[in-house]
Amino acid sequence: MSNNAAIVELSQAANKFRSSIVLQAENKYIDVKSILGLFTTLVGGHAYELHVHGPDADEAKKELGEIFTKHNLNVTVVE
Repeated sequence: MSNNAAIVELSQAANKFRSSIVLQAENKYIDVKSILGLFTTLVGGHAYELHVHGPDADEAKKELGEIFTKHNLNVTVVE
């Protein structure tokens, strides 16, 4: 699996939404709309939590959740 492909896809998808989309990795919080933030964080086999808040949060959670699954990333979407 290429993490680069996952990162580009996640960032592009996140930027379509107005909601705040944040990935939590241990004690760090990363804006998913920031490619640079993802590159420095989405490494190794960490477990992540995705926090989405805003007017289109449900759609964002669904689409990003599908990308995480497709790339076998260990991410829990927090409801």
